[in-house]
Amino acid sequence: MTKQTELYARHVERDARMVEYAGYWLPVQYPTGPKEEHLRVRQAAGLFDIDHMGQVRVSGPDALAFLQRIMTADVSRFRVGRANYSPMCYADGTVVDDTFIYRLPDSYFVAINASNNAKDTRWMKAHHGGLDVTIENVSEETYMLALQGPLSEQILQPICAADLTAMKYHSAVQTTVADVPTFVGRTGYTGEDGFELYFPAEEAVKIWDRLLEIGEPQGLIPCGLAARDSLRLEACMPLYGQEISASRTPLEAGLGWAVALHKEGFIGREALLKAQLEGPTEHLIAFVMADRGVPRHEYAVASDGEVIGEVTSGIYAPTLDAFVGMAYVPADYAEPETEIDILIRDKPRRAKVVKKPFYVPAYRR
Repeated sequence: MTKQTELYARHVERDARMVEYAGYWLPVQYPTGPKEEHLRVRQAAGLFDIDHMGQVRVSGPDALAFLQRIMTADVSRFRVGRANYSPMCYADGTVVDDTFIYRLPDSYFVAINASNNAKDTRWMKAHHGGLDVTIENVSEETYMLALQGPLSEQILQPICAADLTAMKYHSAVQTTVADVPTFVGRTGYTGEDGFELYFPAEEAVKIWDRLLEIGEPQGLIPCGLAARDSLRLEACMPLYGQEISASRTPLEAGLGWAVALHKEGFIGREALLKAQLEGPTEHLIAFVMADRGVPRHEYAVASDGEVIGEVTSGIYAPTLDAFVGMAYVPADYAEPETEIDILIRDKPRRAKVVKKPFYVPAYRR
C-alpha cells in the first residue's frame, strides 16, 4: 500500500502533481513547473519533501568496527560533526547502496536511499558478524526535508538555534529548528549549498510551514522530484539503479575517491582491488547533445554504427539550456571532446563527451 507523508495534504493544497515513488505519494512537480523549480534552486532556494529516504542509527562499542566492515570509505577518519559519503558493496565489488554517514558523539547516523531502505537494513543486520553493535532503522519516526539553494542559510538561520555560518560543507549539528529538536546537515543532492533536516515526523507540518513563511518573500518555493532529478544530474551525482547498482562497481562510476583500498577487511575489497589493478573496462561519462533529441535511461550509445554503451540518465538541463546525460562507455571513448551517437528511436543523434560535472555552484568554484 502506498504511503502518504505527513505533508501530503500540503502538497495537494498547492496543486502538486502526485506520483507513487519508493512506496510513497510524492510531488513530482508543482504548478510552477520543474524548470522554474530547478532554476529557483540555482538562484534562490527550493524546499523538498524527501521523507521517503531511509535512516539507520548505528551505535554500540563496535559501531566503528562494523561500519569499517560494510562501508568502502575509511570511517575511522570521519570526525565528529562531519558527514561523509560512502558506498556499501557486495563481495563482488558491486554496489548495495550509496550512503551518507554522519558521525555523532556517541553513534553514527546513516542516510540511505528510499528504494533500498528495507534491503539495506537487512544487509546491515546480516553482516554484524557477532560485533557488539545496535542497528536501528529510524525511518518511520524521522522526517527529512531538504532546503537547497544559495539563500538557504539566510532562510534557515532565523529559526535555527545553531550558528549556520560556522557550518562547513558536509558538516552536521544537533540543534533546534522552529523550537523542534533537529539534526541539520549541510548536505544535499542538488549540487547547491543547502541543508538536510532530520526531526520527529509529527513536527513536519510546523517546520514546512515556517520555512515557507520565512523563505517565500526571498524566492523560496516547494519543489518536486522532477527538479530534484535534473539538479542532481547537472551536478553528476549518481542515482542508485542507474549510475550505480548491483551490476556496477564504485570504480566504474568514478567513485574511487570513496573507496579506501588501504583499509583491510571490508566487504568487496578484494574484488575492488583486482578491478583497480586491471583498470575498469567501462567508464561513466557525461555528454551534451549536439543534435536535437532527448537522451533517456537505457538508450544505446554508438560510434560508427556500432553500439558501445548505454545511457544511465538523460534530461533537459535548465541551467545549461541543453539536453545532457551520463552513460557507460569503453575507456577509449571516455575522453572529453570525443564524439558519440545516442540512438533515439533507433536513429543516431550526435553528442559530445564533456568533463564532469556539468555544473559547479559559485561557492565551490
